[in-house]
Amino acid sequence: MTSSPRIPRIDLAPGLSISRVLTGLWQLADMERDGHPIDLEHAAAAMHPYVDAGLTTFDMADHYGSAELVAGIFRSRHGGAVQCLTKWVPKPGRVPRADVRAAVERALGRLRADSIDLLQYHAWNYADPSWLETLYELQDLKRAGLIRELGLTNVDTAHLRMVRMSGIDVVSNQVSFSLLDQRAARGLAPYCEATGVRLLAYGTVAGGWLTERWLGQPEPDWERTGTWSMMKYGRFLRVAGGWAALQRVLAAAKAVADRHGVSIPNIATRYILDQPGVAGVIVGARLGERAHVDDTQRLFSFSLTEADRSDIQAALDTLEPISGDCGDEYRTPPFLTASGDLSHHLQTMPAPFASSTGADGRSRCLTGTVWETAAGFARAVRHGQHISVSGTTATLGARAIGGQDAASQALFAIDKIEGALQSLGAALTDVVRTRVYVRHIDDWEVVARVHGARFGRIQPANTMVGAALVGDEYLVEVEADAIVGG
Repeated sequence: MTSSPRIPRIDLAPGLSISRVLTGLWQLADMERDGHPIDLEHAAAAMHPYVDAGLTTFDMADHYGSAELVAGIFRSRHGGAVQCLTKWVPKPGRVPRADVRAAVERALGRLRADSIDLLQYHAWNYADPSWLETLYELQDLKRAGLIRELGLTNVDTAHLRMVRMSGIDVVSNQVSFSLLDQRAARGLAPYCEATGVRLLAYGTVAGGWLTERWLGQPEPDWERTGTWSMMKYGRFLRVAGGWAALQRVLAAAKAVADRHGVSIPNIATRYILDQPGVAGVIVGARLGERAHVDDTQRLFSFSLTEADRSDIQAALDTLEPISGDCGDEYRTPPFLTASGDLSHHLQTMPAPFASSTGADGRSRCLTGTVWETAAGFARAVRHGQHISVSGTTATLGARAIGGQDAASQALFAIDKIEGALQSLGAALTDVVRTRVYVRHIDDWEVVARVHGARFGRIQPANTMVGAALVGDEYLVEVEADAIVGG
């Protein structure tokens, strides 16, 4: 009798070893969406076959139904046999420090643990700098021992770089990455490979679309596609070229699968597992309903050849690329989510900063810096349809965001400008003029590229000059003018 292939492991961080296939528990929320909670004991017992096969790492979140509770029951009985990686996805807006700690302690209670193996944080709006305040507070809780390692989820390449350059110690970033969604390959995966940040990939079988079940089948009724995952990734595949495009990818994957005697999900998942920077892939489980342990183990019974990769790549070349960077599906239209918007995630998106209208009819946005009061200025002023945004540096409280990385400082300054505009009822697309000041003229190109990434489709009038900035820590300052509706 041939034994099953051993599930390989990788160090996510020193002292934290995980299996390279993580078992995702997001489908527990889908199982409970009819309002009937699952049997926690039954679900916990259903974790045994995974652990026995070497699949000891489980990925969950505060909003994945009873996932943390189920993992906590299993963990309380089997101790260090499992690694529990969870996420915290707070509502947008500033989270008081006490509430950050309360959220971590709530997760610890559910997991029945003294320390969270990996806490992965999701931010909704980069234009609201409070997301970075929360990350600093989470880092403090890591130093206090409540969190073992800190990670991110659905963060794009530029903001991951900014986080790291700001001295926040994150070890991983979890994002969508599949044959249908190759955004990570364009920048995030190479960046992670170069810096040692571990990339965790979810959606590798696109919610079940990348399976034999759909090969050669007629296009389904998109309004009746079953699980939340299928609804979500159905939007991805329609953007990527629709049903005909999916059939081309399935046919190529099937041909490769037949050569190795494995399944289409094996090929789709192994292809992503082999990408640069990818430490692990997350395969979903419906605990207590059905398991795919044997099929998952076959991931390591073969290796993709150059011919295999070439055949798959030929099919991928026929797809329409998913636009943007990782995580954009949660921040910019079109929202590639189960509902096609953020309605099942959020009720409101609060303004990043406080604003008020004076007796002169002008609305002013204040970000709370001491200099706004001391020097007598507002971050932005709106008069009618016109908005002027003051010179903005990478300032967050007493911190300079981005360290000595000019690109990261420029990114944060533009994020902050966007937040001021949002607070006055406008958007970055309303900007008609920008002025950029750089301390070191040699930084002009990296700063210009950040400006191009944010304003490339808007194309406002622009000036960039070398200047002696106030504050030795600042490398970049940006100001903007906007006309609402212009």
